[in-house]
Amino acid sequence: MADAAQPPSMADERVKKMSGLRRALIRPELGGIVGTIAVFTFFILFAFDSGMFSSQGVLNWSIVSAQFMIIAVGACLLMIAGEFDLSVGSMIGFAGMSIAILSVTLGWPVWLAILTTFVLCIAIGGLNGYIVVRTGLPSFIVTLAFLFILRGFTIFLPQLIERKTIIGGINDVSAGDPLAWLFGGKILKGFFAWLGEAGIISTFERGINKGQPVVDGIPMLIVWAIVLVIFGHVLLTRTRFGNWIFAAGGDAQAARYVGVPVNRVKILMFMFSAFCATVFATCQVMEFGSAGADRGLLKEFEAIIAVVIGGALLTGGYGSVIGAALGALIFGVVQQGLFFAGVESSLFRVFLGVILLGAVILNTYIRRLITGER
Repeated sequence: MADAAQPPSMADERVKKMSGLRRALIRPELGGIVGTIAVFTFFILFAFDSGMFSSQGVLNWSIVSAQFMIIAVGACLLMIAGEFDLSVGSMIGFAGMSIAILSVTLGWPVWLAILTTFVLCIAIGGLNGYIVVRTGLPSFIVTLAFLFILRGFTIFLPQLIERKTIIGGINDVSAGDPLAWLFGGKILKGFFAWLGEAGIISTFERGINKGQPVVDGIPMLIVWAIVLVIFGHVLLTRTRFGNWIFAAGGDAQAARYVGVPVNRVKILMFMFSAFCATVFATCQVMEFGSAGADRGLLKEFEAIIAVVIGGALLTGGYGSVIGAALGALIFGVVQQGLFFAGVESSLFRVFLGVILLGAVILNTYIRRLITGER
C-alpha cells in the first residue's frame, strides 16, 4: 500500500539521470560531426581561393562523397547488424563487367542487363549471408573468399570473351535507354541553366559551350546517395526492422530469445550491401561508358572506414547512417581538397590511417562510457 500512496511524480531512484553532455557524447554521429566541421574549417582557411568552393569544385567533391556514401550506407547497416562485407569492392567491379558483357558483347538491352546484374549481385549477397549464418563462420572470412572469387571472375570473363579487361561502348548502346538514365542522367538542368543566365554560377566563356553553365545539373549518382541515406536512416531509426538490426548486432542470442529473426536480418543486410555496391557500379559504368576489371579496388575498406568515422562500433549493435554519410563526406572533401590545396595526393592514404585510428579510439571511449567499463 505504501507504494500505491507514493506520488506519481517521484522519480525512481533506480533510474540514473544522464546529463546533457553525456547524452551528446554517446551519440554515434559525434565523431562525424566533429570531423566534418574540422575538415571544412581547414579547407576554407587554406583552399578557399583555389576554386574548391566554386560551383565546379563543389560538384567535384560532392560526386566523390556520393560514391563513398552509397557503399557506406550498406556497410553501415551490415556492421550494426554485427557483420562485415569485404567483397564490396570486388562486387563493384563484377557488377560493372556484368552490365558491359551483357549489353555490349551479348547485345542485350541495357535495361535488361542492369536488372539482371542487380538480381545476380543481390543473390550473391544473399549467398554470403546464408553461408555466414548457416556455418557460423566469421563474415570476415566468408566475404574475403568472395572478394577473390568475384575479382577472379571479373578478370577472367572479359579475357575469355573479349580478350581484354576493359569493355567500352556502353554509351553507344545505352542511348535512349530509360533505366540507363536513372543511373547516368542529370536532374534540374533547367534550374542550373537559369542560375547560369542569372550569373549566380559560372558559365563557359568560350568555345561551343559559351554561355552554358559549368554545372548543368545534379548527377543521378548524388541523387542515389541522398535517397539511400534517407532510406537507411528511416529504416534504422523509425521502423521495427531497424530495432531488429540493432538487436542482431548487439546480442544475437538475446535477440533470438525475444523473437527477433536474427538470421533473416543478417542475410537481408548482406543483400542490401550488395545492392548498394551494384548501384555504385551501375552509376560508374554509365558515367565512364566502360567497365574495367580493376574497378572497385579497396572500396570495401573505404566504406568500413567511413562507417567507423561515423561512429559505428566494430563489435556491432551501435551506429548511425547519418554518421556514416558524414564520414563519406569527409572522405570526398579531403580527397579533392588536398588537390585544391596543392598537397601531395598520396597523403590521402595517410589521412585515412590517422583518422581511422582516431575514430576507433573515440568509439572505444564511447563504448566504455555507455557500458561503464574501464
